[in-house]
Amino acid sequence: MDNEKNILSKLYFIAGCMFIFAVLISLKLLNIQFIEGAKYKKLAQKTVYKDFTIPANRGNLYDANGNLLATSVSKYDIRFDAVTVSQKNFEENVVSLSKELSAMLGRPSSYYTKMLRSARINKNRYLLVAKGLGYSEYIKIKTFPMFNLGAYKGGFITEQRTVREHPLGKVAQRTVGYDTKGKTQVGLEGAFSQYLRGEDGHRKKQRIAKGQWKPISDANEMEPRDGLDVMTTIDVKIQDIAHHALLAQLEKYEADHGTAIVMETATGEIKAMSNLGRGASGFYFEKRNYAVWESHEPGSTFKLMALVAALEDKVVDTSTVYDTEGGKIKYFDRIVRDSKKGGYGEISVGRAFEVSSNTVFSKFIYENYKNNPKKFINRLVNMGLDEKLGLEIVGEGNPKIPHPSDKDWYGTTLPWMSFGYGVSMTPLQTLAFYNAIANDGKMVKPKFIKEIRAWDKSVKTFDKEVINPSICSQSTVDKVKVLLENTVKRGTADNIYTPSFSMAGKTGTCLIDYGTKGDRPSYISSFAGYFPADTPKYSCIVVIHKPNNDVGYYGNTVAAPVFKRIAQKIYTDTPVTDELESVEPVLKKEAKSYEAYYTKAQKYKTIMPDVKGLPVMDAVALLENIGIRVVVNGQGVVKSQSIDKGEKIQKNQEVTLSVG
Repeated sequence: MDNEKNILSKLYFIAGCMFIFAVLISLKLLNIQFIEGAKYKKLAQKTVYKDFTIPANRGNLYDANGNLLATSVSKYDIRFDAVTVSQKNFEENVVSLSKELSAMLGRPSSYYTKMLRSARINKNRYLLVAKGLGYSEYIKIKTFPMFNLGAYKGGFITEQRTVREHPLGKVAQRTVGYDTKGKTQVGLEGAFSQYLRGEDGHRKKQRIAKGQWKPISDANEMEPRDGLDVMTTIDVKIQDIAHHALLAQLEKYEADHGTAIVMETATGEIKAMSNLGRGASGFYFEKRNYAVWESHEPGSTFKLMALVAALEDKVVDTSTVYDTEGGKIKYFDRIVRDSKKGGYGEISVGRAFEVSSNTVFSKFIYENYKNNPKKFINRLVNMGLDEKLGLEIVGEGNPKIPHPSDKDWYGTTLPWMSFGYGVSMTPLQTLAFYNAIANDGKMVKPKFIKEIRAWDKSVKTFDKEVINPSICSQSTVDKVKVLLENTVKRGTADNIYTPSFSMAGKTGTCLIDYGTKGDRPSYISSFAGYFPADTPKYSCIVVIHKPNNDVGYYGNTVAAPVFKRIAQKIYTDTPVTDELESVEPVLKKEAKSYEAYYTKAQKYKTIMPDVKGLPVMDAVALLENIGIRVVVNGQGVVKSQSIDKGEKIQKNQEVTLSVG
């Protein structure tokens, strides 16, 4: 009896536990179903469905003439869901689909038939069919048998991605730049990404086997909105000129790196900005944006700033005479030397600028400001030389103008500043000052962008921005303009002088690593100026770092020839001309002369004329009018021609003219 009671007690206890357990399960189920149901449903949806971002196409980046600098191109990956297609649709279309794929993609149709059937057997819902198709190919493949039935009946899956392409390639790579969703901003792509970026779209996908995601439908949840187009100030032709002129000189002098910038004088528009550095392989490429980023001692190109300050303070005039004292002057424990051994004797301040005499500049700056160096510094500061230009392109280097309150101010700081040591500026900051002189004292901010456009409609325009309406008086501008032109005619840059077109500028040769003992010194060679000298249209600076000393390192031989090549090519391609309101009435004498010239050109259509002694531009005009391609070596007057006069010529035949 007691045993029965014990057994019943145990049964009741087990039954009670099971009842309580069942109640707890029921409560948990009710809690999941009604209280936490929404949470778990959302979690389940997350694991099965997911929103994917569809990147918007970035806007196009154009040069000043509408040439593409950067553009976004859509690429399409095509996949196939072999499960969703019915057996009937699959069998009816698989062979014809394979033939179409073969014609487009190049492999045998048997290859695609086998691939599609294998996917069907293995229940592959995400078979890659084609990768990286262009838009026209994508539109075409959508019409293929089976694929034209759509996502569910035909198993057709499309994945779109955007690729950024730069038609110029490596030319102006750092200027054009790139942007990675705002994390890294380089060049124009980064600076104006707020306009170019657009707005991303969204597309819902379903999780399938092996962790893969398949689009639920062909339509996007939210379509991406493309970015706006940016019209820059860069001129592809001028950029190409600057790039190749700089590259040739870097290779010739085996330099470490360099930059060349071309700016439109009146507007501040940057027409070209080339930055080339030598890689480990010895080849040059757009390594860094040295023009914007690299702040360094400018050397003698800073003499223009020092002279403007002294002229404005009226402590000297260009006619004031100083003795170069044999080309050496000692200040405390250091010696200032002229590049010419023995110095220049007694010369005027103006002539000292033209021949770049360090001794004269150190003399008149030190003697007139040693008791009040703040006066000199304040003049430089008032001209804005201690401030950044405020460029849209990130990474602008900091300028440095020493101040008497600085800890490292020393007795030699002032005389050394006079010829560009101890100060620091970027190439673009230096150019902005030279451009201001060319612009009659008005300093304009370097400008990289002209307009924002959407579907050929203007959204926003960017006007010229004046940093300083007058960095100095007009009389000072007039004086230094003469000296800058004379520097090319009869000064340190006379090696680039040509009577064909006028240039003005200043050479610079700056010793670097001068504090390192035992090492061979390195130099920065530079030239800054503008052209034409009388009516400046463009300003330009060329800076080349660490040329091979054995080949050459002075600014006039290393940097100035690049300036000349750029100016000459621009001047030849786009000469400055005076526009006439009307060419009427046509004078009889001129009309008769033209007819005679035309008759002569027609006569020579089959025989080579004698163009020796003619100005090169006249010779080129005559020869091109009769269908001959002309190659010119040199400038001035034609000295010889590769095809002798009287010889029979063919259309598009090439002749080389040696000009001197």
